[in-house]
Amino acid sequence: MKRQLIISAVLAVGAAAPAAAQLTQDNTAYGGSSGEFLLLGASARGTALGGAFSALSTDVTALYYNPAGVGQLARPGAAVSTYEYVAGTRYSWAGMAFPLAGGARAIGVSLGTFGFSGQPVYTLQDPGGDGRVYGVGEMFVAGTYAQNFSDRFSAGLTLKFVSDELADTKASAFAVDFGANFHATIGDRAIRAGFVVQNLGSNLQHDGSGLAVDGTREPPLGTVDIPQEPQGARFRTTAWTLPVMFRVSVALELLNQGMNRLTLLSEFTQPSNTKPGAGAGLEWSVLNIGGSGFSLAGRGSYTLNPDNNVDDINFGGLTTQESSGAFTSDGLALGGGLSYGRGGRLNVGFDYAWKSFGPLGSTNFLTFTVGW
Repeated sequence: MKRQLIISAVLAVGAAAPAAAQLTQDNTAYGGSSGEFLLLGASARGTALGGAFSALSTDVTALYYNPAGVGQLARPGAAVSTYEYVAGTRYSWAGMAFPLAGGARAIGVSLGTFGFSGQPVYTLQDPGGDGRVYGVGEMFVAGTYAQNFSDRFSAGLTLKFVSDELADTKASAFAVDFGANFHATIGDRAIRAGFVVQNLGSNLQHDGSGLAVDGTREPPLGTVDIPQEPQGARFRTTAWTLPVMFRVSVALELLNQGMNRLTLLSEFTQPSNTKPGAGAGLEWSVLNIGGSGFSLAGRGSYTLNPDNNVDDINFGGLTTQESSGAFTSDGLALGGGLSYGRGGRLNVGFDYAWKSFGPLGSTNFLTFTVGW
């Protein structure tokens, strides 16, 4: 009897799994997720390295790239980043983290914002604008906890609240990020590996006064259309999943001589809303130049963007001057950084990154950091 109960339970779970899977969108749902600002990064350093930063990130921005890296913070720190995205939109990120128990664990908070405002409302009746304006405001607020389980392995968890406002409609969701980091040496070369899952959570479904309408009911077929007063109604929207991202990355220190460091990074990504991608980057740094406390870094990367292949687009017979194929200008990123700190006192830094968006142009990413 006990064995039959166990078998019945297993079969019930197996039968429920396909039904549950149908409630979410798979990785062929291109453009089929909402809240995609959650994938816009957190720092100029990470952007210049093509996002392949989740294995190497052990500073405050690990709150975004890999929560496990926060556990390796040597001191409390804070960071602020911003850049102008396409079509006049702006994305900003800020975070603060604190090591605890002598560095055995750490906690942190972060937030990100994206959107625009003051956009005129155009309608069929008023193609030049009807005098109204609207905006889009997306935001997440997150808390992170990281734990070092040994001198080589750490893990972290981030809980986040996501808010999405489009004109007079709103939606909210909750999500979690999980990350793990393994660090060791190959001979005298440091190597790090990162595993991250981002934005696992509930769906965003908009509601609000912007969906309210007044209308009359259609008369039943074959009946006379009788004049009637407009009745209040509300459109119902579809719920959309968050952009879940799976990352696996490796960072290998190629050179470590005196003040000079050269690190090679690579990453594989599998998002839930488009094709998988991969990228690689290099970071060269010179630490404490001449004992002055100043450090310099140069970075560059290339990230494959297979979903931007114009061969997959039907232009209806029209031609395009845009490059096709997996290797285009979209995915190239360059940058550098300057920091200053001496004697374990206050440490400040500035990082810059330039990133190409292909036919959508490019952007300049700025990050300011401080540690104490």
